[in-house]
Amino acid sequence: MAVRMRLRRMGAKKAPFYRIVVADSRSPRDGRFIEEVGYYDPTKDPIELKVNEELVQKWLKNGAQPSDTVKALLKKANILQ
Repeated sequence: MAVRMRLRRMGAKKAPFYRIVVADSRSPRDGRFIEEVGYYDPTKDPIELKVNEELVQKWLKNGAQPSDTVKALLKKANILQ
């Protein structure tokens, strides 16, 4: 089972916010997920980003691959180098 960390779109039309989730790579974007590890709200000023660092490190050690966008957000949160 290939596990990925990716964004799950939430919110209303034209007012999105995203949850950072760990999910099977075969499941749909907004479908079933294993665990929620944080959220990202680009509509606020300044941008709101909250990540549970312990859960992220646990999943990265277990082989979860972050998507490109999640990788950039984790670097912004100083979790990845």
